[in-house]
Amino acid sequence: MAKITFIQHNGTEQTVDGLPGMSVMETAVKNQVPGIDADCGGACACATCHVYIEPDWVEKAGARNPMEEDMLDFAFDVRDNSRLSCQIKVSDALDGLRVKVPEKQF
Repeated sequence: MAKITFIQHNGTEQTVDGLPGMSVMETAVKNQVPGIDADCGGACACATCHVYIEPDWVEKAGARNPMEEDMLDFAFDVRDNSRLSCQIKVSDALDGLRVKVPEKQF
């Protein structure tokens, strides 16, 4: 099990348990994390699960794949540390992961 902390735009934090094999997006939805809309259900066909990976976690979260890069074109305020949370698999290596939820999703 991995602890994942979601940080809202206003600074509010919510730490939840993520099961290995689930995506960070599935973990957020299961735990009713505000701001993770997940309109496509994790098919990498929208950008409504956009998050910012905290700098210390960028490498551990892995690189964006080409499809994710394309979908991020539809996200709000994309940054170097932007990821679609549906494309990040929870693992023990991500225990302590901290992600910021953008001010809004498109």
